[in-house]
Amino acid sequence: MEARPRLLDRIHWLGHDAFRIDGPPVIYLDPWQIPAGAPKADLILISHEHFDHCSPEDINRLRQPDTVIIGSPAAAAKIKGARAMRPGERLSVKGVEIEAVPAYNINKRFHPREAGGLGFVLTIEGERLYFAGDTDFIPEMKEIRCDIALLPVSGTYVMTAEEAAQAAAAIQPKVAIPMHYGAGVAGTEADAERFRSLYKGAVVILKPER
Repeated sequence: MEARPRLLDRIHWLGHDAFRIDGPPVIYLDPWQIPAGAPKADLILISHEHFDHCSPEDINRLRQPDTVIIGSPAAAAKIKGARAMRPGERLSVKGVEIEAVPAYNINKRFHPREAGGLGFVLTIEGERLYFAGDTDFIPEMKEIRCDIALLPVSGTYVMTAEEAAQAAAAIQPKVAIPMHYGAGVAGTEADAERFRSLYKGAVVILKPER
């Protein structure tokens, strides 16, 4: 049995596609509807420009003078001082290795490939975390290697639980965590449970922290 990733204990699901990774550094992924008093961010990563992923209000609540904000080109254009990344680019920020990877739809119109939406592969203290963003099961996923994969499961705008299970089988993370449900946008906890029943590997369903 594979060892449980140490990073797992530092990951907090904040609902929908929003996560906080405890630091140092404190990292937020697609922060949205973050409550007042949440820990300030050292690094904020934004997958794409849609309102439920790129929220200037939430970002301004979390940012400090030295917070680094990185997003897709369309997302970065909405946030003062943000840096744009494109699929295939890499950066090292505050001790974290960041690789931008594609995120797009292949059988629906909401996230076209040409829009430049991103997923991120983060290397933190030697462990790799894949945040898929809003995406279908795309061919590029077969090249991703990670310890933890955060995968959307709700369908409608992203892959279904069935497609997410196929993606997880291709990626083979030590742990998969379902996301993109339960916030009134699309999907419910039933989608997360269906994903867990379909994928043969380890799945952790986090409770949202609000």
